[in-house]
Amino acid sequence: MKITDVTVHKMNPGVGKNFIFVKVQTDQGITGWGEAYTQADRDTQIEAHVLQLARYLEGRDPFHIRHFTHVAHEDFSTKRPAMDLHCALSGIEIALWDIVGKTLDRPIYDLLGGPCRPRIRLYANGWGGSGSPEEAGQEAHKVVRERGFTALKFDPFPGPWAEYVNRDALEHAAKVVRAVREAVGPEVELLIEVHRRLSPMNAIRAAKKMEEYDPYWFEEPCPPDNLDAIAEVRKATTIPVVTGEALYTRSGFREVLEKRAADIINPDICNTGGILELTQIAAMAQPWYVAVSPHGWNSTGIGCAAAIHASAVMPNFLIYEYALSVEPMSRDVCNGYLEPDHEGYVELPKRPGLGVEINEEKLAEYPFQPFPKRPIRTVEDERNWH
Repeated sequence: MKITDVTVHKMNPGVGKNFIFVKVQTDQGITGWGEAYTQADRDTQIEAHVLQLARYLEGRDPFHIRHFTHVAHEDFSTKRPAMDLHCALSGIEIALWDIVGKTLDRPIYDLLGGPCRPRIRLYANGWGGSGSPEEAGQEAHKVVRERGFTALKFDPFPGPWAEYVNRDALEHAAKVVRAVREAVGPEVELLIEVHRRLSPMNAIRAAKKMEEYDPYWFEEPCPPDNLDAIAEVRKATTIPVVTGEALYTRSGFREVLEKRAADIINPDICNTGGILELTQIAAMAQPWYVAVSPHGWNSTGIGCAAAIHASAVMPNFLIYEYALSVEPMSRDVCNGYLEPDHEGYVELPKRPGLGVEINEEKLAEYPFQPFPKRPIRTVEDERNWH
């Protein structure tokens, strides 16, 4: 079997950002689907990386996954990794696993050693939580009541991302967390998203204000380019600390583990190189007693399915991110969509490969288009923030 073609399909879900799906075809008529992580305004760069990598894929055996991802790092990037490259590699790698699973008539998790669990726990994101405390509480209660999720993630901090914020911003964030806790009760887990925005002193102050509401975790309190800063926050709070969505390889996670910078890591399957790399990152974390909760700001179709297969084989898996804001569109373009149940779990797929296929006719109803320009602060904007 040989790879004959690689194509990129961009989708505008109407919210957040465009999605990139990768379709890999073979000379035996077996097709694989993958997904590459994107960010708003960076989707065309990632597409370009996929198309350049595709020039080196045609004629290769799709089973040679490990070798291709290795030589892409060695030869294509000459050991100069970047987010855009690893996003592109992830989309291709996931599609190759889909082909392998379909060829062998087995789900991908069976080819990785078999599952450690029959279903995957999910937490809900993309439901709200960024408005007033009262609004956040109402939105949270609605998600729990109507969908049955037992874990919710949200970013309670107002205004633009800044490392040095005023007291009002920290007080507002604590009030949002309190309102959500009061709305959903003590049994629902609260996952606090910080988005790499704070200096250690402000992250510690924020965490101290939130500890009484018993959060499940405190995610990415500081930028990941200084892991000592994140470790400083971890030592100063009783809330488990998470980092990893902005790290892209095993090498990137090595220092996290050595410095004991986090209790939980959250690599994203669509930007770390794909299924195999994610499972290897998890295996590397296991001896350090660090849990893995894969990040999932991708579609809830292909990207989610790939993460479910990888998560199934991790002994140290914790919980997976499910983006409610893109669920309707993702469901619409996928055949075999993996539906969450009303307990906040999803059952492992039984079909071969990913178990999920893109419906290209439906996908055509969500054509690519650039999102409006995002507000980027000017000097004058700082007047009202600091």
